[in-house]
Amino acid sequence: MESIHLQQTLPQVFADRNSITSDVWHKNTVFHKGEFYLIEAASGTGKSSLCSYIYGYRNDYQGIINFDNINIKAYSVAQWVNLRKHSLSMLFQDLRIFSELTALENIQLKNNLTGYKKKKEILTLFEALNIADKINTKAGKLSFGQQQRVAFIRALCQPFDFIILDEPVSHLDDCNGQIMSDLLMTEVKKQGAGVIVTSIGKHIELPYNNVLRL
Repeated sequence: MESIHLQQTLPQVFADRNSITSDVWHKNTVFHKGEFYLIEAASGTGKSSLCSYIYGYRNDYQGIINFDNINIKAYSVAQWVNLRKHSLSMLFQDLRIFSELTALENIQLKNNLTGYKKKKEILTLFEALNIADKINTKAGKLSFGQQQRVAFIRALCQPFDFIILDEPVSHLDDCNGQIMSDLLMTEVKKQGAGVIVTSIGKHIELPYNNVLRL
C-alpha cells in the first residue's frame, strides 16, 4: 500500500456543525508511504475516530477513504484481515491489551499470526524499553505506561506499509519516549513505511514531514 487518501471525510456526528476548521476533516488529504505525519488535536475533535476509520473498525463517516485508489468500504472481512496482518499496524490509545495474559503472551498472540519477529528480537525490545522484568507479569498488573510499551512492541511484530500510533507516549517519561522513537525509526526505515502519529499535547519525537491540525 502506497497511500491513504481522505476525500471530504468527516465524522457523521460532526455533520450538523456550521463550520469545521481542520487540516484533515472535509479536506483532500493524502498520507504517503515513507513519510511521517503528526496530527495534533484537541480532545473531542475526532482523533481516535480518525484512527478507527483508517483501521476499518468504524465506518460512521461521510466522504471517502481510499487505500491506493480503492474505497475501503468495499473491502471484505478477508481483505481487512490481510491488510492488518501485512500492511497496516496500529497502537490504540486504549491499548487493547488482554489483562489476564502476561506481557509476553500479549505479544505472542500477534507474532504467532505474523511470524515476523524471532523471540530473541522480542526480548531485546522488552530490554530496550526497560520492561524486561515484566515479561511474565500479567498485563493487568502493569502500569498504564508499561502496558503502553507492551502495546508498542506488539505493533512492531508485523510487516506494515503504514503504522498508526494514537497518543503513543501519553504516559511515558521523556527517556522512554526517546527510546520508543529510536526503535520505531529503526523498524520504519527497515520497512520503508509511513507513520501517522496523533497527539493532544505531548508527542513522540520523529522527523515529521507534515504537521496537521485536526
